[in-house]
Amino acid sequence: MTTRLLTLNLVGAGRVAQTLARLWQQAGSFAVQDVLTTSLASAEAACVSIAAGHAVASLQVMRPADVWVLAVPDARLPQVAQALAQVAPPASMAFHCSGALGSATLAPLADLGWRTASAHCILSFATVDAAVAQFPGTACALEGEPGACAQLHSAFSAIGAQCFGVASEHKLLYHAAAVFATNFLPVLQSVAEDAWRSSGVPQALIPGLRATLLANAAANITRLGPAAALTGPAARGDTAAIARQAEVVKAWDAQAGAAYEVLSGLALRLAAQRGAG
Repeated sequence: MTTRLLTLNLVGAGRVAQTLARLWQQAGSFAVQDVLTTSLASAEAACVSIAAGHAVASLQVMRPADVWVLAVPDARLPQVAQALAQVAPPASMAFHCSGALGSATLAPLADLGWRTASAHCILSFATVDAAVAQFPGTACALEGEPGACAQLHSAFSAIGAQCFGVASEHKLLYHAAAVFATNFLPVLQSVAEDAWRSSGVPQALIPGLRATLLANAAANITRLGPAAALTGPAARGDTAAIARQAEVVKAWDAQAGAAYEVLSGLALRLAAQRGAG
């Protein structure tokens, strides 16, 4: 007897949704069905990337599905959930991919009997091809109705994710941690490169500095952990040097100077924890 694949509809099909849909399609976890984005042309392009699915122009023409992925920007999630609830397809399961918002954002659907959840993968989705290749082993935070989370745990595990639960009240803190771990790194690197240029470092040397220092720092943190990998004046407890540098940085750029002071305080705390250990 042939088992029917569960159908999957996508509302929003950026890099995250395309990556997940392609992986699930390849794994035989879901049959990608209807795909809706901001335009029919972009929906068609998403279907080509996924190698499955049917591009549609509106919610009203989307067919009922077993699972709905609402992969739209955070600010649009309440509006999209309300719009889908008004179309009123048969009650199903829906989840969104926001790291900061919980499943309560999908309350209009839950009120109609839908099982709702959120699923956030801790991965930089720079391109779909790269994300597909890097996905195995990715940590994935699940939150929401227990039955929906159980179904998502099975689906994400099938494509190599390492799933864990996050309480609804902790979603913002959880996502802020991911921001610290990834999103701030380009900002800090940009500030460093601006400061190098302002202090006379030749532009030709900066790409090499970037590659070497970032690679070494990442390798040390991965191998040793954050505390043991800490270097610089905070690691030495040299608060006088920190104070002098903070004044110079503030004079150069007030926001960068404020960041330097706050980050130095956190670095001193980390150094103290290392010493206590």
